[in-house]
Amino acid sequence: MPKHKIYTMSVAKVYPHYVTKAEKKGRTKAEVDEIIRWLTGYSQEAFETQLENETDFETFFAEAPQLNPARQLIKGVVCGVRVEDIEEPTMQEIRYLDKLIDELAKGKAMEKILRK
Repeated sequence: MPKHKIYTMSVAKVYPHYVTKAEKKGRTKAEVDEIIRWLTGYSQEAFETQLENETDFETFFAEAPQLNPARQLIKGVVCGVRVEDIEEPTMQEIRYLDKLIDELAKGKAMEKILRK
């Protein structure tokens, strides 16, 4: 089965869109970064290195220091698909991130987004 195109896309290419989506709704780049760090376990410095290296999504998630176990609590629909029903692990991680950014843009409190 051929890999989905997004797997080979660099996180650095998509990241500005996450930030723009958040900022359009009065949220901040810092909040986007916090969500990404919470999800993946990257430090801010390590995350920025991944952006500089133009790491693709597949590698970004494969090399994540500590995928947050609470990410299993992320439920809902992204692009018409329920994130909890996605069977392909990398695609599910990407959609978890998309869902968290959507929640941020919809004005949800950070405690709720970070499943506290």
